[in-house]
Amino acid sequence: MPETADKALSSEVAELLRTVQQYRQRIQADLHEQVVAAIYAHAEQIAARAVCSSVGPKRPTLDQKIDRIVTSRLWGFPIMFALFALMFWITISGSNVPSAFLAEWLVERGHPWLRDLTLAWGWPDWLRGLTIDGMYLATAWVVSVMLPPMAIFFPLFTLLEDLGYLPRVAFNLDALFRKAGAHGKQAMSLMMGFGCNAAGVVSTRIIDSPRERLIAILTNNFSVCNGRWPTQFLMATLFVGALVPAPWSSLAAAGAVTGVALLGVLMTFVVSWALSRTVLKGQPSAFSLELPPYRPPRVWQTLYTSLLDRTIFVLWRAVVFALPAGALIWLSANVHIGNDTLAAHLVRTLDPVAIWVGLNGVILLAYVLAIPANEIVIPTILMLTVVVTGQPEAGAGAGVLFEVEDQNVLRTLLVQGGWTTLTGLNLMLFSLLHNPCSTTLYTIYKETGSWRWTLWAALLPTAIGLSICFLTTCLYRACT
Repeated sequence: MPETADKALSSEVAELLRTVQQYRQRIQADLHEQVVAAIYAHAEQIAARAVCSSVGPKRPTLDQKIDRIVTSRLWGFPIMFALFALMFWITISGSNVPSAFLAEWLVERGHPWLRDLTLAWGWPDWLRGLTIDGMYLATAWVVSVMLPPMAIFFPLFTLLEDLGYLPRVAFNLDALFRKAGAHGKQAMSLMMGFGCNAAGVVSTRIIDSPRERLIAILTNNFSVCNGRWPTQFLMATLFVGALVPAPWSSLAAAGAVTGVALLGVLMTFVVSWALSRTVLKGQPSAFSLELPPYRPPRVWQTLYTSLLDRTIFVLWRAVVFALPAGALIWLSANVHIGNDTLAAHLVRTLDPVAIWVGLNGVILLAYVLAIPANEIVIPTILMLTVVVTGQPEAGAGAGVLFEVEDQNVLRTLLVQGGWTTLTGLNLMLFSLLHNPCSTTLYTIYKETGSWRWTLWAALLPTAIGLSICFLTTCLYRACT
């Protein structure tokens, strides 16, 4: 009897599977979409039978009229690109003056004043160098470089979030994610990653499928996080903006930053597609996304959320990491091995590999020292450049960041250190495509519970970044 029952059950299961396969072949479109559409159509029928209305046909609401434009196949993506490009342009154009103001007071005036004060107090040279020339200047540069663009960018980004536009961005990207073999909700974690990759990794908890959640975790680093925006803005302004006449420099820089951000989104699709067809094979799932209503701007709440909860929080984390990093940089510039400093030895060791991919040893060493936080990459690069080149016109000694008068001085310093337009462009690419910061890596380990996938998250973008920089270098040199 048990064997007979098992055979009957197996026969019924086989018949059920054949029936399902037949119906699946009849439905050419996405099954999930048809199921959801049928559910909503049935709900409308029930509502029509249960609710009496004396008014005529229902007119489209204002939200529906707007959504027909911003989520349309024709206008959705151009509007999305234009909004982000405008946001980057406002950030780049508006941050120059306050950044120069902070650099003047914190670096040009504050640094000499503190040196004179500690000299009057009788501090030994090593203590003054470690604290004032190393820790203070690294922190002062972080504040002057990061605070103005973040204070402009985050309120604009938060405004789009509060208005309800970011879910529309996720709606526009949903079809692309499904074609890449990923989950549509990954668009939400992608948007979150533009604020902080660690937060983007945590936000992948909304994805039910473990396979698709892992894909979202491994690719979230391709979103340009808070700490990488200053690098993008500065390199675009100094090198890309310098290629065009002055009136168009801000527009060209904004276009370059927008292009890098879009490249990150494209890499998210490409890597998700590759992972879903290799090490993370599986059937993609689907979900229903209900768009929230548009909300009127809440200016004061937006300013509070963006300036206090985001800008000050990120800046404080950068300062915390900049203090020990500044001390480490000063030590590497003042600890001698033979006739040269430790920093110079490390840079020369890394130079052959770095130049091969269109970078330099200073950049690679800076990314090693700045792994605690992306926010300190730029000050680390500048301090190491001064250390290695030993340029007296920078107005600083070993391990001391120079007094920045304007962006021309900054560009001159980098050019005299061997930088070219290719170096600046590749730094923008490598800033996008490199290993996550230590905070994000720790978050990935906590979310996955696996050192294997944490190592994947660190090595995969770095390998891609070096490869793309190498290809860009080959193309640039072939065309020049």
